[in-house]
Formats: sequence, C-alpha cells, structure tokens
Amino acid sequence: QVQLVESGGGLVQAGGSLRLSCAASGNFIRINDMGWYRQAPGERRELVAIITTDKHTTLADSVRGRFTISRDNAKNTVSLQMSELKPEDTSVYSCYADFVESLLMPPREYWGQGTQVTVAS
Repeated sequence: QVQLVESGGGLVQAGGSLRLSCAASGNFIRINDMGWYRQAPGERRELVAIITTDKHTTLADSVRGRFTISRDNAKNTVSLQMSELKPEDTSVYSCYADFVESLLMPPREYWGQGTQVTVAS
C-alpha cells in the first residue's frame, strides 16, 4: 500500500515563509510526477506546482517567483518552499504523486491527507 504523508503547514504572517514536505512510502517501482494542489473553502482545487522525475517544474502563475518545488528521488520526497506568502495563499495544501506499482498496471495517483496553511494579514 502506498502512502503520502505531508508535514510543515501552519500559521504565518503575510510576507513570511513556510516549507511543506511530503514523503512517500510503501510498495512501488518508481514515482513519476509529484506535485502540490491547494483548495480553499468554497473554491476549486488549484494546481500549485508539479515536478517530473527529471526535475522539470511547472508552477501556477499565482505562485511563480515565490514558491519553489523540489524533490529528492532517493528519499521519495517532494517539498514546496513558499516565500512572500500572501493571505490569498491560505488553503489546504495536498501533495500527490503518480506511482508505478506494477509493470502490468498503469500508473496510479495517490494523495496526501492535506495540510493547512494560513497566512495572516
């Protein structure tokens, strides 16, 4: 069974920084894309950042220049460094990863449980 566990959320003042981390565990052959989404109450889920196995990154326009996504393939972790945080960044952030569990099956996405990030003005 594959599992993603997030850490690092919390309360921060506007302009501050937070670092989110997500660790994968379980039985799998490899991890393809990893990334972060966020969803605020009453809002649609929004893609924040994606990183490929080769460490190519894609960031949402709203966070580009302020957030950085990285991954450690040896440790099966993905991180999101968030700087210059704004109140509108307040949301539940969830990591996801695309796992290859078997060469006989297509890759499958798994999600973390979500971590709250609150930015106070």
